[in-house]
Amino acid sequence: MNDEVEIGRGKRGRRAYSFDEVAVVPTRRTRDPRDVSLSWQFDAYYMKIPVMGAPMDSVMSPENAIKLGKLGGIGVLDLEGLWTRYEDPLPFYEELTRLDQTSANVTAKLQEIYAEPVKPDLMATRLEEIKAADVIVAGAMSPAGTQKLWEAVAEAPLDVFVVRGSTVSADHVSSQAEPLNLKQFIHHLDIPVIVGGVATYTGALHLMRTGAAGVLVGFGGGAASTTRRTMGIHVPMATAVADVAAARRDFMDESGGRYVHVIADGGIGLSGDIVKAIACGADAVMLGTALARASEAPGNGWHWGSEAHHSTLPRGSRVEVGTVGTLEQVLFGPADNAEGTLNLMGALRRTMATTGYTDVKELQRVGVVIGY
Repeated sequence: MNDEVEIGRGKRGRRAYSFDEVAVVPTRRTRDPRDVSLSWQFDAYYMKIPVMGAPMDSVMSPENAIKLGKLGGIGVLDLEGLWTRYEDPLPFYEELTRLDQTSANVTAKLQEIYAEPVKPDLMATRLEEIKAADVIVAGAMSPAGTQKLWEAVAEAPLDVFVVRGSTVSADHVSSQAEPLNLKQFIHHLDIPVIVGGVATYTGALHLMRTGAAGVLVGFGGGAASTTRRTMGIHVPMATAVADVAAARRDFMDESGGRYVHVIADGGIGLSGDIVKAIACGADAVMLGTALARASEAPGNGWHWGSEAHHSTLPRGSRVEVGTVGTLEQVLFGPADNAEGTLNLMGALRRTMATTGYTDVKELQRVGVVIGY
């Protein structure tokens, strides 16, 4: 079936779908929710829930990464964030919380605060703090930051490393600077590496061929990103996840059975979005906005990503997401509203029971319908 539509006489475009436009379909069988498993096996690591905390300063501090780890997920610390630039970043969080919500004012202040260089020694200190809590230690950097500080990354006490950007390719070309050679970097780093964002079949396939253990689908940032408005770049997430899942399937055939995990990153603010991401083929989700609403989140009800403080082309903003409950309530309830912001894992468990599936991997086979 041809899924292209005519935009005008000189241009055709492919029809793509967001999570809001799709829904899962119950089958003939239902199950007791207590018989459902939400566990996720990634490389050598076993998680109770298929959740990663996005490497965003409004979401993850070392303390919050530890809490998420104790609850069964993986907290990813931004290794180019406030916690690796300042010995005590809390005054800067307070300053950002007090700022008037005017775009120019907030953006200028973010650029000023993040102009402080990243300190490799401080990076190691923060990661050691997480490691001492006996949880999975994960950190993230942009491709440019990874290229600049790869030696520090290689020596850091990491269990999982994430190369995360708005768009990450396996074939970055530059006449101005030596680009990060992903294949070489991953080969020399003796831990699993997750790479993204990516939103196309071809882009994902190329990233999988670098040796990545997982790929992030999306452009990151979600509610705090203005990439579509600023740069005109956007791929609706339901289609993006399904395309990358197809690349995973074909790469398994190409590589003789090597499985690369697909992690949906962006556009997942509510519990139903998690269900739909997995239904479209994701193994896990990376949550930003959803976890920024927790009372322990360092953003204090505000949310922003690394794109918001870019020195020359900011393509993000600080958004108010509010606080709905503790991190444990956000993930496991109990919920006192019906908005999909609390008990995210309870909603996933209930959907799996309603559609008849016992584990997350099985849920990828659920039927999906499109609604207009």
